[in-house]
Amino acid sequence: MTAATSTARTARLGLRATPEQETVLRRAAEVAHKSLTDFVLDAAYQAAEQTLLDQRLFMVSGSQYQAILDMLDRPESDNPGLADLFSRRPVWATK
Repeated sequence: MTAATSTARTARLGLRATPEQETVLRRAAEVAHKSLTDFVLDAAYQAAEQTLLDQRLFMVSGSQYQAILDMLDRPESDNPGLADLFSRRPVWATK
């Protein structure tokens, strides 16, 4: 179950498709053992997530950009929590 189907569906979306698109979508939904709605929502949701994760350009205001530059220009500081984390053996490496 995806995040799109884990809560009650209250939003309504409307689409128009060509008869050929509808046929392909219905056949694919049937093969996937899903309703047409579930198939289309799952596919659209996955595509939307991927599109958002693939963003390479982030728009920020001038003050946000300056804050990022200031943060990058700061000298490094000790991080005891991070040092502790790297000193431990990862759980996947235990035998």
